[in-house]
Amino acid sequence: MLLFLDVDGTLIPFGAPADRPYPVYGTGHTPPNPLLSRIDPALGPRLGALRCDLVWATTWMDDANACVAPWLGLPPLPVVEWPDEEEPSALLHWKTRPLVAWAGQRPFVWLDDELTEADRAWVAAHHHRPALLHRVDHESGLTDADFAVLEDWLAVHGSGAPGSSPCSPASGSCSPASGSC
Repeated sequence: MLLFLDVDGTLIPFGAPADRPYPVYGTGHTPPNPLLSRIDPALGPRLGALRCDLVWATTWMDDANACVAPWLGLPPLPVVEWPDEEEPSALLHWKTRPLVAWAGQRPFVWLDDELTEADRAWVAAHHHRPALLHRVDHESGLTDADFAVLEDWLAVHGSGAPGSSPCSPASGSCSPASGSC
């Protein structure tokens, strides 16, 4: 099971007061990106405990591994490389088609703050495996309520332990080019 994870609006809430950042633990240094202090570091262990292979699905690209993953205490994760030219659609999110292609025949969860019913309908019509497209409120970011939805869905559709599939980040064998593992 894949879990595609967005950063802006999903991990970094945009409605939280700027005067309530999470402290930078241990180093006394300023984070490399000032927005990092808005990410609750407790999300890392919660995400890592889900029965999914985590994949960055964000415009942060490799910076997610350089900045966000260490902040959350996560190992480096696979990163979806976005196509240079995605045919624009009036309704469909620009990430939808590339994520379905990346997932191949694997079931997946996609956490993002910009998902719509058009994305859900397109995925249902073009991806014939279980898929949860869960919209996170950009003002609060990922919350306990979002985790409850994820955990309930994974209890029904998930299988195996994190990293237990042959296409896990730990094995280094994920191949978006092949569309499957």
